[in-house]
Amino acid sequence: MVLEHYGLAEPPFSITPDPRFVFLSERHRDALAHLLFGIGQGGSGGFVQLTGEVGTGKTTLSRLLLEQIPQNTRVALVLNPRVSAIELLETICEELHIDVGDRRGSVKALIDALNAYLLDAYAQGLRVVVVIDEAQNLSVEALEQVRLLTNLETDTQKLLQIVLLGQPELRAMLAREDLRQLSQRITARFHLTPLDADETAEYLRHRYRIAGGQRFPFTARALRRIHARSGGVPRLINVIAERSLLAGYARDATALDERIVDLAADEALPARTGSRRVPWPWIVAAGAAVLALAAWWRPSPLPAPAPAPAATKAPTPSAAAAIRPAAVPRLEPPALAARLQAEAPSPRPTWQRLLTLWHQPAAAITVDDAGRCTAIAAGVHCAAGRAPLDRLLALDRPILLALRAQDGAPRWALLLGADARRARLGLATGTIDIDRSTLQTVWDGRYFALWLGPAELAQPLLPGGTGPGVAWLRERLKQPDINPPRYDTALASAVRGFQQARGLPTDGVAGSETLIALAGENSGPRLQREL
Repeated sequence: MVLEHYGLAEPPFSITPDPRFVFLSERHRDALAHLLFGIGQGGSGGFVQLTGEVGTGKTTLSRLLLEQIPQNTRVALVLNPRVSAIELLETICEELHIDVGDRRGSVKALIDALNAYLLDAYAQGLRVVVVIDEAQNLSVEALEQVRLLTNLETDTQKLLQIVLLGQPELRAMLAREDLRQLSQRITARFHLTPLDADETAEYLRHRYRIAGGQRFPFTARALRRIHARSGGVPRLINVIAERSLLAGYARDATALDERIVDLAADEALPARTGSRRVPWPWIVAAGAAVLALAAWWRPSPLPAPAPAPAATKAPTPSAAAAIRPAAVPRLEPPALAARLQAEAPSPRPTWQRLLTLWHQPAAAITVDDAGRCTAIAAGVHCAAGRAPLDRLLALDRPILLALRAQDGAPRWALLLGADARRARLGLATGTIDIDRSTLQTVWDGRYFALWLGPAELAQPLLPGGTGPGVAWLRERLKQPDINPPRYDTALASAVRGFQQARGLPTDGVAGSETLIALAGENSGPRLQREL
């Protein structure tokens, strides 16, 4: 089957908005920050506007926004703005659970009910936000009614914040002379542009990794072609990539080049090719295989738990609920700062926690006060360096991070997992979740890693070298055996190809990160992908 062919646990390029697969580029993070900033202005009463082309991720960002808004915020989400001004008021009241009773059809009665709700929310210290998706579909009359809602206020504060999400046509609408009063009230604007070529490659690798893939199938040229054919629009990237996997499966290929991408794009995007073509016979056959797969396949979380011994009775649902682990606390920046300050400055307890994950004894390594480790046991390797978070996530191993406490001294945390928004950290005193943006404020990229591999692997393995480590490297990268084994030009090229596929620096040198990734198929702890 298609998934088995690529070693995947689930489809990586579905266009459904699964939050586990969310990839936030720098511009997506900026857009989300603009939205949160606009809502965070509280009673400023202004509009927040986010626009972008179809498929660039506006709706996904709105879902993330709803997950990250402050707890004292009440939200009315309008998904179908093709309504009259009165129907829009009714929808907002329904979303806020305001009992309108027999007030339907009366603008004055609906606004009176809404105003009473807003005054009560204000007295309780609550904020009220209206989020309108696909706002370019609002009529001029409905837009004017939305503007009038921002006139609901006390003597010192506006009572309602409004977020408009829409396609580029929304910007043109708000530039109209008769809507200038609304346009002048927009306090935060952001236009979401497509991904660039590097972000497209990172996006594809991210989704493939989340789906359980270990060997990324797209070549460097294929990645550039996907970007060119999709224009960097995430939805189109997914469509082309998914069709390319299907094409590779039909051809029994594990490496997907630009020719397969072009064929897939021609079929998936007929409007962009200027012609409509009869689907390939192998697409039809492979599609039937996919349908057959869907009949029995159900996704399961990774990694799968070890099977219970045959003599162990499975717990009943009520018993399982009783032994479910407690939720991991999520810390905001002030709480994180206090927690780190309270942690012991010694790295040894956190290193011990990492050794336990690898089922290694404390005597396997020695650790100095700066966190550096020296391997003592055969087959155990230590590594240290600096890298961005996404690169460490690509290694898919727990890694020790050197964080900064308020006193300027380092504190130590294990990177245990991450999703698009949060990171899970293991401290000496427990486990916490924090926003990835918060992590960047206390971490400068320093990391320390532990991994298992053949004892003869000296670091790094350099072009021109020889020896048993080079022989292992040639075997892992499926290079022909030569005697004596040499780190020749062909091997360096294979290393660069592997690095490029894993999102690592493509220098052709088998350094610690490359070796960790190459040894990644060995048993051992993995990062959590669902927090």
